[in-house]
Amino acid sequence: MRNKVSIIGAGMTGSTTAHWLADKEIADIVLVDIVEGMPQGKALDLQEALPIVGKDLRLVGSNAYEATADSDIIVVTAGLARKPGMSRDDLLFANADIVRNAAQETIRYSPNAIFVILTNPLDVMAYLAQKVAGVPSNRVVGQAGVLDSARMRAFVSLELGISVENIHCYVLGGHGDEMVPLTRASNVAGIPLEEILPPDRLAAIVERTRKGGGEIVNLLKSGSAYYAPAAAVTQMVDAILKDRHMILPAAAYLNGEYGLKDIFFGVPAQLGRNGVEKIFEYTLSQDEMAALQKSAAGVAENIAKLKV
Repeated sequence: MRNKVSIIGAGMTGSTTAHWLADKEIADIVLVDIVEGMPQGKALDLQEALPIVGKDLRLVGSNAYEATADSDIIVVTAGLARKPGMSRDDLLFANADIVRNAAQETIRYSPNAIFVILTNPLDVMAYLAQKVAGVPSNRVVGQAGVLDSARMRAFVSLELGISVENIHCYVLGGHGDEMVPLTRASNVAGIPLEEILPPDRLAAIVERTRKGGGEIVNLLKSGSAYYAPAAAVTQMVDAILKDRHMILPAAAYLNGEYGLKDIFFGVPAQLGRNGVEKIFEYTLSQDEMAALQKSAAGVAENIAKLKV
């Protein structure tokens, strides 16, 4: 029996996720959205593309959660997108209602599913989904660090003119402007970034990474990034369904790691068929730990506002 992935929210991010996943041919896909006809149309359009690219799977669009029954993975992308001048945290209460409903409805039909959360503010929405769905914490993970680290890798590649495959970057912390790019651990073919880039250029890349999502929001004027976020979700879904035991930076539940408890937060997490299998801890400098604590304080503050 083929795997099944349901994507809640068939907007640009959700439909692009379906596109990336269909190309990997690892699961049947369900697109769910409240807009009548939109998920059905996008699913049919993509289904009709599959003979051209030689992929065999089934895509379904629906306005009802019943279509998600027996999903292996639930991807939640539904929510309001940022507008220029908005932070991710500005979306807190409106998106909390959307994620709460999505978690309540999907868990009814897929009690064994793993949740991958993309809706902003990401870390807080992952926490909310886990509490509402009532599933073990290992079965909920937020997509953040994969995207943030990819952005950093792209910026380093553009700066140095070196293949992205030789560049390894690691970004921890909350998915917001206080995220923590680890410049000491990041490297180009094993050479630390701090040795290969001048301090001013490295600082500029760190800052651009932190503001990467906002940069795209300001350019688009309406809507936010979707190609890279969708590709990041796809990598995580692939790691889970293929039981790859792959270590990726992701928002996972912490119970003492990095000195933090009862919070979803960006850390190196090993992903496999059971979701989050293990969390790895870097030895951080005092400055890095201070930055991580600052980022965590912002996430904890928003979690407290939801009173879940």
